[in-house]
Amino acid sequence: MAVIRMAVAGAGDWGRNHVRALASLSGVSLDWVIDPSEARREDAKRLAPGARVVADADEAFADPKLDAVVIASPGSTHGEVARQAIRAKKHLLVEKPLATTSAVARDLVRRADRAGVLLGVGHLLLFHPAVRSLKRAVDKGRLGPIRYIHCQRTNLGRIRHDEGALLSLAPHDLSVMVHLLGAWPIGVSARGAVVAQPELEDVVFLVLRFPDGQLGHVHLSWLDPLKVRCVSVVGERAMAVFDDMAPDDKLKLIRPRGPKPGADRVISRLPCSPREPLKEELRAFVKSVRTGAPFLPTGQDGANVVRILEAAERSMAEAGREIRVRIR
Repeated sequence: MAVIRMAVAGAGDWGRNHVRALASLSGVSLDWVIDPSEARREDAKRLAPGARVVADADEAFADPKLDAVVIASPGSTHGEVARQAIRAKKHLLVEKPLATTSAVARDLVRRADRAGVLLGVGHLLLFHPAVRSLKRAVDKGRLGPIRYIHCQRTNLGRIRHDEGALLSLAPHDLSVMVHLLGAWPIGVSARGAVVAQPELEDVVFLVLRFPDGQLGHVHLSWLDPLKVRCVSVVGERAMAVFDDMAPDDKLKLIRPRGPKPGADRVISRLPCSPREPLKEELRAFVKSVRTGAPFLPTGQDGANVVRILEAAERSMAEAGREIRVRIR
């Protein structure tokens, strides 16, 4: 089995997890870590002592043995770093959001296609064992037709100063909704509040309307007293709850005993392996680099998510008016 030689661009709070995970994967050689911060470079040296740790990407991307790059730098830099990697003919996995505007995201997709390199996007929750189990339950019809999905992603801090709560948090839940329903929203409305910092929203309530009438609702906040990471899926026959903060039984199926509202409920646990989502994502990406098989989610999926978020930003600016969107 050929060893895939990798680099990580960005070794901050989340990028260091990529460094740790890649340094431990079989069939992978983490050859480079790139970060302008001396403190983060020193941290990366401890996590991946076999990697060359540098401040600038030029030397790493010029390495002819380098196969692929994980881009985990701040979202505002994704476009610039990704274009550099594409010019160097490196496959790339870009953390969410793929870019801060849909124009830049579409440009990256076109450039990657022309260069013949793989462009994947880091929608991590699609690799969470609970989401995979939930998807199987939905596809098998265990919940019946889906009526709505409610997601809550709240915490007290950490406040980001380079992007608002919508761009920072919503890609997780939007990607899960699209994955479960197999469709992109056709209408988006949102309300947000600027509380702790100028201009960037700290709290968002997002409503998504899907083609078959399903609704999606997302509550995002980094000013909430409770840390919640929860997805509730309500179908005609049953409901499912994915609670990522639960120490055990993260995924439950709930069915009423009788046809009337308020009937007793039957709660059962759905299988959920303990595998780490990040390592699952990276294994899938490495497999695609090695074999040429498609990696999901694709760069186009990432661009579609950014387009939906732009519609939500427009809705917030227009007092919550629904914005129609069309994703082909």
